[in-house]
Amino acid sequence: MEAWAVVEHGKPLEKIQRSIPEPQGTEVLVKVTHCGVCHSDLHFWEGSYDLGGGHRFNISDRGVKLPRAVGHEIAGVVAKLGPDVEGVAKGDRRIVYPWVGCGKCRRCQQEQDNLCAAQRSLGVAQDGGFASYVLVPHAKYLVDVGDVDLAVACTFGCSGITVLSAIQKVMPLDADDAIILIGAGGLGLAAISMLLGLGHRNIISLDIREEKRQAAREAGAKVVVDSTASDAAAQVSTAAGGPIYGILDFVNNSATALLAMNLLGKGGRMVQVGVLGGELKLSLVGMIFKAATISFNNTGNLSHLRQVARLATEGKLRPLPVTKIPADQANAALTALQEGKVVGRLVLTYT
Repeated sequence: MEAWAVVEHGKPLEKIQRSIPEPQGTEVLVKVTHCGVCHSDLHFWEGSYDLGGGHRFNISDRGVKLPRAVGHEIAGVVAKLGPDVEGVAKGDRRIVYPWVGCGKCRRCQQEQDNLCAAQRSLGVAQDGGFASYVLVPHAKYLVDVGDVDLAVACTFGCSGITVLSAIQKVMPLDADDAIILIGAGGLGLAAISMLLGLGHRNIISLDIREEKRQAAREAGAKVVVDSTASDAAAQVSTAAGGPIYGILDFVNNSATALLAMNLLGKGGRMVQVGVLGGELKLSLVGMIFKAATISFNNTGNLSHLRQVARLATEGKLRPLPVTKIPADQANAALTALQEGKVVGRLVLTYT
């Protein structure tokens, strides 16, 4: 099989040949048809994360071995089954839950693989959707999305479950309470769709780029704000029309986290989702008086993926804007993402 792999961090992906895996036991071989290109792929390609305070976390510290085909927003067709597989058949269209764990620990038994301390995630610890086939350890990680376009549905495995999990962390909120979304990239636009699908109406989206603010407006945001404006906080407060109890930060760097903290009303909740990096200094006593909650979101679990799929098949989610490109252009896709030129999601397609 073909794989577009990180052979050296920071260097262009290389097209390599792998043997097509032979599924054993409960394993399922999926022929990839679509794979979303996510910022997490970009960070893997670059090789490290900014931890703030001059510290970095290197991908190599996670025990990852190169070369590795990245890509975790995967959709495809079941190609071959291990002898113990139940619940799917050859030819089934499915999206893949990529954040698979060890399968043995307490978290995995609770189907919270994303919190497993020994994850075997596709596109990180194992080859992912930048390869033409992926080996999935169990059929439970394959979710049916009916007739939903797989170019959109593939994004549910990361952006979809991440925004649903984050939204649930700021709830309960009334449908007309202002909810602030910082960042209008793939996650920010997916969050607008998800919030509307869940019945929320008062959505305020911030971004530094006009084209992304326009995309947020078209997606259904009530108000959009240039987050670089000198009076951005004042604009948001005015638009909210009252205390702000929910903020989702899809950028999560020092500047956006501070903006979120300053905007948050007493007793409010902010959820940090992005991984651009930095640090946030807090007054411990001030946090007591503010009675605020700061949460940090690590993708979502298998239940979240099933919930997202159900919302989509029921027609409650506006499709995320996607741009389909051939898998052979995987390097160009990562470069465009790195340069901030992507509106919505880029999705690799395979013939």
